[in-house]
Amino acid sequence: MKMKKLVNFVILSCCVLFSCKTSQKVVYMQDAVAGLPKETSSNAGITVQPKDVLSIVVSSRNPELATGFNLPLQQYYAGSTEASSAYNYRQLGYQVDLEGYIDFPVLGRLRVAGLTRERLSAMIKARLQEDLIRDAIVTVDFMNFKVSVLGEVNNPGTFSVSDDRITLLEALGRASDLTIYGRRDNVLVRRETEGRVVFYRVDLRTEAFLTSPAYFLQQNDVVYVEPNNTMVARSRINENRSLGVWISLASFLTSLSILFVK
Repeated sequence: MKMKKLVNFVILSCCVLFSCKTSQKVVYMQDAVAGLPKETSSNAGITVQPKDVLSIVVSSRNPELATGFNLPLQQYYAGSTEASSAYNYRQLGYQVDLEGYIDFPVLGRLRVAGLTRERLSAMIKARLQEDLIRDAIVTVDFMNFKVSVLGEVNNPGTFSVSDDRITLLEALGRASDLTIYGRRDNVLVRRETEGRVVFYRVDLRTEAFLTSPAYFLQQNDVVYVEPNNTMVARSRINENRSLGVWISLASFLTSLSILFVK
């Protein structure tokens, strides 16, 4: 009877210890203090990069003056059957070339790389107000801002961003969060900038990642969540389906059960 109680105590202790250890691996921002402000990395807004596609819309109280500066709507065919098919329209955008320029009506070739959309809007507005449109309003948006989330998440994929601001946590939220098998301590962010690739490693378990350069994502960033040791071990077992592996596993489980019974 005493032996049985001892075995039950050992099993319960192991379960408690394992539960505590598991929570330390999966809980985000474990050292965060409620009510204590925490600085984040600076976010001056993403800047225009080569190969970006920009929506630039000019408005005025006199629509005829602004019309020549706006790209036309493009008609495209949507649907595969006659009953469900329809013609839709989408706004064309300005493609930034590899040297960081766009061709803008009347104003000609403009250097836009490295500018935020606010600064680009102000620059075009100032040029137009010189002697073309005195009351010009210029709106600039990114048309191809997207991030990809891969690995051990519930809904991996590439996600479009309508605004020019998205955090790492928001991107993981778009992917329906990490699975229980995803490593929270070593999330990888891949970023292309100025013709180079930069990698960042982030530990979601501590609030220190809020100050990481990868906290605010940029266009075309790729977030990769590695599998933990449990998933790696499981994949190895699945890859090795030989009879010897399963016999060894069955023998181990049998020996373990006999040990607990005694």
